[in-house]
Amino acid sequence: MGRKKKTLHDYAAEFSELAVRRHLLQRGAAGEPAVVETLYCTSCQLPMRVRRDRILEHLSSGRHYRNRRLLRQHGLRGPLLLTSAPEASDSAAPALQHSGGIGLALFSIGLANKALFQSLLEENGCCLLYVVEDQLEEVQRAFGAEFLGGTRVLRQQDADVALSDQRVSGAIICSPPEEASKIVIDALRAGKGVFCEGLPSLDRQTAAACFDEADRCGRPLVCGFYKRFDPALQFLRRKVRDSRALGRIHRVAAVSSAYPAASPRLLRAAGGIFYNAAVHDIDIVSLLLGESAPDTIFSLGHAFCADLAQLKDADTVAISMKFPSGAIVTVDVSQHCTKTCDHRLEVRGSQGTLRVNNQNPLGITEHGTSVSLCSQTDRYRDAHRELFRHFLRTLKGAEPPAVTKEQFLCAIRVAAAAQQSWRSGSAVDLRSEATDAPVIKTEIMRCSCCRHRRSSPGSSRTSFIEENKDVLPTE
Repeated sequence: MGRKKKTLHDYAAEFSELAVRRHLLQRGAAGEPAVVETLYCTSCQLPMRVRRDRILEHLSSGRHYRNRRLLRQHGLRGPLLLTSAPEASDSAAPALQHSGGIGLALFSIGLANKALFQSLLEENGCCLLYVVEDQLEEVQRAFGAEFLGGTRVLRQQDADVALSDQRVSGAIICSPPEEASKIVIDALRAGKGVFCEGLPSLDRQTAAACFDEADRCGRPLVCGFYKRFDPALQFLRRKVRDSRALGRIHRVAAVSSAYPAASPRLLRAAGGIFYNAAVHDIDIVSLLLGESAPDTIFSLGHAFCADLAQLKDADTVAISMKFPSGAIVTVDVSQHCTKTCDHRLEVRGSQGTLRVNNQNPLGITEHGTSVSLCSQTDRYRDAHRELFRHFLRTLKGAEPPAVTKEQFLCAIRVAAAAQQSWRSGSAVDLRSEATDAPVIKTEIMRCSCCRHRRSSPGSSRTSFIEENKDVLPTE
C-alpha cells in the first residue's frame, strides 16, 4: 500500500500557524449548498496551497514574519486580516461583523489627513469594513490593532472584493489624483457613494466625467474641500453673503502656512502646492464672493526646499486675483511655518472689516515659547469631522453634496491658471478662457488716404465694420 495522503487537518496539526476554515458555497444550477474546507495562515489570512514546499516558503517569508511580529507586539489573538483574494475568490475569509452603522471601505492611506482617521474612530454612525492599502505599516500606524480587529485589510489588486460587498455603502478614497479617478468611477458603478478626500483628478475633463458618472449612477460624490465646513469660516460666510454686513467687498486676504509641512513626496503626489493647498483657499474665496472665477490671476512662487526645487515645484506662493465685481484677492500659501500653523483670513468691505485670526484648541497665542500650540490637523479638526458627517448624510439621502460639479471644476481651473502664471511669469486672463476661443489682438492703423480706420489682417471683419459703421458706405 502507498503512503496515506495528508489532509488539510494533518497540515494544520503539523504547522501551528495554519488552520482549516469551512465555507458554505452555492454550487450547481439549483444553487444547492456545499461545504468547502480551506487551509489558511492565521497570521496573514492567506489561503495556502496544499504543498509542503509552498507552505515552508510562506512561513519563512518576510511578510509572514512581519504580520506575526505585529500580532505579538499588540497582544492580539486574532489576525490583522491582511488578505490576497485572487487565489481564494471562493474561500476568502468574510469580514468580521461590526456593531452596526453605514458600511465603509477606505482606499489608500498615504495622502489622508489624520483628522479623517480620528473621525472614523469616533463616529458611531459608521463602520469601517475594509481598508485597501498595500503598505500594512501605514494601516497599523493610522488606526492601531484594536480598531482593525473587525476590519479586513486588502491589497490594491483585490479592491473588487470591497466594491462587490453589498454591506459597503460608501467608499473613502485618499489616493493621489492620478489614481483616484479610476477608483471613483469603479466605486460609483458598484453602487457606492464616494468621498474623495483629495481631488478626484487634476484634469477638468476627467473630473467632469467623475461627476457625470455620479449623476448617472444616482450616488453622491463628495469632494474634500474641508475649509467650507470650518465653523469660523461658515460664520464669516453668513456675515458676508447672507446678511451683507460688510456691504460691497473690496479686498480679501488669506494666509495659509502649514505646520508640520507635508513631505515633498506627498506634496508632489497630491498635485503640488497649487492643487494640494491653494485650491482650498481659492474655493473659500469664491464662496465668500459668490463669484466662480476671477478675471485675472497672477502668481509668484519659490522652492526653498531643495527636494521640491529638483521636482520643479514650489513650497511658497503668493497669488493675486481680481474678480468681476472688482474685489482684489491675495492668497499666501507656504509649507514653511515654525512652531505652529498660521491660518488667517480678512475680508474688507464698504461697511467694515471681518477677520478670522489664528486658532488653536487651547484658545491662546504664543509669545516666545518653543511649544507647538496648533498643528494643521488640530486647526481644522472640526472642519474634517463635519465634512465626514456631511458625507454620511449624503449616503442616507438626507442632503446633496455641498460641492457641485461646476464649483469643483472652477476651483481647479483657477488653481491651474495660478500654476500656469507662476511657471510663465505672466498674468493669466481667465475671461478669454471662458469663451473657449483664442483671443486675437486687433491692431488699429490709420489709413493715409481716408478718415476711417482699418484693422490688421487676421482681425474679425465684423469687429472692423462695427468700429467703423459711422464712416463706411451703406449697401
